Amino acid sequence: MKTKFLGVFLMMWAMIGLEAGAQHTANAKKVLVAYFSWSGNTRNLAHQIQELTGGDLFEIETVKAYPEKYRSCTEYAKKEKEADARPALKSKVKDMDAYDVVYVGFPNWWGTAPMAIWSFLEGYDLTGKTVIPFCTHGGGGEQKCFSDLARHAGKADLKKGFICHGGTVGDARPKVERWLEEIGMK
Repeated sequence: MKTKFLGVFLMMWAMIGLEAGAQHTANAKKVLVAYFSWSGNTRNLAHQIQELTGGDLFEIETVKAYPEKYRSCTEYAKKEKEADARPALKSKVKDMDAYDVVYVGFPNWWGTAPMAIWSFLEGYDLTGKTVIPFCTHGGGGEQKCFSDLARHAGKADLKKGFICHGGTVGDARPKVERWLEEIGMK
């Protein structure tokens, strides 16, 4: 009798586990972590988010590279912003339709995202997707980065963004984990 009871119990336990696993798989969301990085800080942060979410990485790169010297780069970026430019990108996400959640990372350039981010966002229909921004900065903070992004994200469902000083990105993982928990993504 005890053996039969134990067998039935184990069988039911296995079925419950299989059902829970199936629900987890059915509810799993496909995640993309797209980022633009000039100095490497945003790239580092993107890799942390990718590791914590299990998402796919996509680097947003412009056809024409930004100048390597800081002052030249900032001047170039300022001219792009003033012209409301949309720099051409090297590549597109192969199957954006497959993603449910899209993290979009970038540095704060002149109080907002680099114009390459607008090129990226405007290149896709993000309707029904969750878009989550993250930003690095050298002291300027958030400024209009996230509010401007909201205007370029179409009909996406936006979540609260994450902001991090570029000099502290290497130690940001605990803060990133708390942020992901706070916005319900971990």
